[in-house]
Amino acid sequence: MAISIQNRHGAAMIATSRLRRTARTILSGLGSTDAELSILLVDDAAMRLLNREWRGLDRTTDVLSFAQREGQGPGDRPPTSLLGDVVVSLDAARRQSRRFGHPLERELARLLVHGILHLVGHDHVRGEKRAREMRHEERRLLRLLAAGRRAEATRARR
Repeated sequence: MAISIQNRHGAAMIATSRLRRTARTILSGLGSTDAELSILLVDDAAMRLLNREWRGLDRTTDVLSFAQREGQGPGDRPPTSLLGDVVVSLDAARRQSRRFGHPLERELARLLVHGILHLVGHDHVRGEKRAREMRHEERRLLRLLAAGRRAEATRARR
């Protein structure tokens, strides 16, 4: 499992090792242990440019996904291990973590789950049934991550 992380935010210091572990757990939870993933951390200005260029929306957003396996649905067997790119706005993640009252690390995990699910074919925009399926997978993966954090905390206390 190859996971590349680039922080182009400039001002933000993020523990990339922890983010990489989070991505590994998500991919393992999806049965994509051979996947190659790229994660890019940016500010709102960079995210706005990407959103305008690729989606025609002249505003920032919290997460964008650029799949290398276009046309596949959840569960389809990929022809390649190259999954794609997840771009996260650290500015948006910070705002949302404050609004939801949880740590930035947890919000980054939530956005990473959402972005990776798009890469493997989930789509909440194309109908209520698909949106429900994606929300179900998001909740399942977030529970998996929470269980891992609890186990890590238990090991650290020993």
